[in-house]
Amino acid sequence: MGTRSGIVAAVVALVGFAAAGCGGDGHEGVVVTGTAPSAPYAGPLDLPYTVEDDGDAEQSSGAAGRALECDGAIRAGDAGDGWSKRDGGSTPEGGLRAYFDMYQPELPDQGYRVERVEGDRVLFSYDVGGRTKVAVVVAKDQPRRPGWGPETSASCDPSEFPASWTKARGYEIWTDRDGRRVPTTEVSSAAGAEHCDWQSAHFLDLGRYGRQYARDPHRVLPAEALTAAYDGDVRMPADARDTGYRYGDRRLWLTPDRATAYVKTSDGVEAWPATASRFGCK
Repeated sequence: MGTRSGIVAAVVALVGFAAAGCGGDGHEGVVVTGTAPSAPYAGPLDLPYTVEDDGDAEQSSGAAGRALECDGAIRAGDAGDGWSKRDGGSTPEGGLRAYFDMYQPELPDQGYRVERVEGDRVLFSYDVGGRTKVAVVVAKDQPRRPGWGPETSASCDPSEFPASWTKARGYEIWTDRDGRRVPTTEVSSAAGAEHCDWQSAHFLDLGRYGRQYARDPHRVLPAEALTAAYDGDVRMPADARDTGYRYGDRRLWLTPDRATAYVKTSDGVEAWPATASRFGCK
């Protein structure tokens, strides 16, 4: 199993085994058949990982994090170290299904392939354009954890997932001036929460600058939460510059002080004030 041909042979065999085990438990299609990767992740699956929440996705994701092929940084990495007798699956695919049942991650839950087999561990990957964007390592019969269950997992930024998936889940993925999708850690936006009756408002987060702005045409947000009032019809400041960020017909412009986000649309220019601080509804 130490050669590439041995790895690929094992992958082909286990893909067939996993597909044969598909059941009607709410995750139909979680594992799909197909051509084994020509160059699967070749490192060990039994890598050390931390279970402390220290914010280091690479350290907490073990082999799963090493198997990713992100365009940017790893967005999330976890050690799924808590399955019990009733959680564990009877097959590797059952262990992958247990991952989704136990943790309900905001990730694609169909279309995974077996990428690597190593003893009592199996690496499942979700690929986009032939590159691994989600990786889950399942293990068998660990101490006090019988059956197959999730050991480590890791994922890339949602902007690297298919547009059909992000759109269906309400992600607003911005692009740069060349049309490339921008990581949500750099820029993201979303409507306000319905349960606070803020759905007419909209929030824009610029992670790269540590700033948040708000569009509030109906004044539903607390006045003290904003540094100024929203204005839906302003003249673009002379010192504003196009950031290159786009979402639909929205174009983001900023002045050097970044106190206000100027959003240019086909109807004109809007001034979105910065929020006084990060806040959310209760």
